[in-house]
Amino acid sequence: MDIDNYYSTRKNVFERIQDASTATKVLMSLLMACFTGIMAQIIIPLPWTPVPITAQTFAVLCSGLILGKKYGCLSQILYVVLGIAFIPWFGGMTGGLETFLGSTCGFFIGFIIAAYFVGFITERYTKARNFTRMAIVIGIANFVLIYIPGLAGLALFLSTQGMTFGIVDLLMMGLVPFIAGDIVKILGAASVSKVFLPKD
Repeated sequence: MDIDNYYSTRKNVFERIQDASTATKVLMSLLMACFTGIMAQIIIPLPWTPVPITAQTFAVLCSGLILGKKYGCLSQILYVVLGIAFIPWFGGMTGGLETFLGSTCGFFIGFIIAAYFVGFITERYTKARNFTRMAIVIGIANFVLIYIPGLAGLALFLSTQGMTFGIVDLLMMGLVPFIAGDIVKILGAASVSKVFLPKD
């Protein structure tokens, strides 16, 4: 009986989020943007790259899971826009246009795309909400939709700094050091899907 109550409650909460008013959804998007900003302060700088390890991608991935494609995407747009405008909640309590246009610009763009993609799959395909399938979906969002624009932006930034680098150098600065931590965040977000999202 307890497990039935859990399933029922999980479905009711999910449906309430889906059926909430536009104002409520925008507020939830703002709260998720705040969560992303908080997670961005969990930071491990690396001496050989301008891109630090942060926990914010976990919040990015969860935004799509919890809020869906439209408002999950909106949460990351709010995170980026408010960070540029006046809230110093990018990694290391930084903000502003200069920070946005720096080495991590492509990753910010990837956050918006990834949140939309995860939300789209979550909304459209209920069978994708189990742990294994969602881990694959989130893995694609993380390693393809975040890292492709992220690495492109990093390459552009390094070029503007007059630095000479090869593809291996770029991967060592923008991808390889983050793989282990990203796998943990992907599994964590997939666990959120398993626990909180209804499967029917």
